[in-house]
Amino acid sequence: MTSFGTLAIYAGAALAEIAGCFAFWAWMRQGASALWLAPGLVSVAAFAWLLTLAPSDFAGRAYAAYGGVYIAASLFWLLTVEGQRPDTWDLTGAAICVLGAGIILFAPRTLGS
Repeated sequence: MTSFGTLAIYAGAALAEIAGCFAFWAWMRQGASALWLAPGLVSVAAFAWLLTLAPSDFAGRAYAAYGGVYIAASLFWLLTVEGQRPDTWDLTGAAICVLGAGIILFAPRTLGS
């Protein structure tokens, strides 16, 4: 799988996870209708399915690399959905996490390590 394909899987998983969790947030914290829970559950299930498509021999490594992408996607959500601009510390932290995710995901490894 190409690097672009891998990043697309992680981006899709992040969007699905954030949307699903936000549905629960809206219901519990913002008084939204319980009907928000149905698409929230579907979205969280889509997240789990997408993450299984990550090209990694080990689940823990796939989840670790995904974490950096999730952090960056969360800040994108903060900006685009919640209308709150991430500050310099948010962006610096996300950049460090994405760099770490890239190292975990794309580092050359021998088979089985």
